[in-house]
Amino acid sequence: MIGERCLGRLQVGQTGRVSKIALPADYEQRLAELGILPGVDVSLVQVAPLGDPIAIEFEGRRMGMRRCDALGIVLE
Repeated sequence: MIGERCLGRLQVGQTGRVSKIALPADYEQRLAELGILPGVDVSLVQVAPLGDPIAIEFEGRRMGMRRCDALGIVLE
């Protein structure tokens, strides 16, 4: 995914629209159940002091995730 814009590389306050999710099928399914699907706008709202985990916001919801997992969410 070199050269692609990923959720895990955003800075606090930046927003992007999900274009695809490149993670194992079970994790991708779980994200879909939570509402993270292609076409959804997501923003990075907080980063832990050591850089991991991160907090994201989408459709009025906020959740935490590991940065390595966020690298598998490709943005437009």
